[in-house]
Amino acid sequence: MPITDPLKKSIAQKARLHFKVCFSCGAKNPISASRCRKCHNIYLRLKNRTLGIKK
Repeated sequence: MPITDPLKKSIAQKARLHFKVCFSCGAKNPISASRCRKCHNIYLRLKNRTLGIKK
């Protein structure tokens, strides 16, 4: 069921798409993180936010 309210949609997108992922353990971290919360590694990447159909 798609979300039609733009405010709710922006809140949902922020929760699902705006975070960092650790290269070594794959843990989700806040966007402001500089180290992993789980393994304390400094190598973090942004979540891939590309939209489209999975092949």
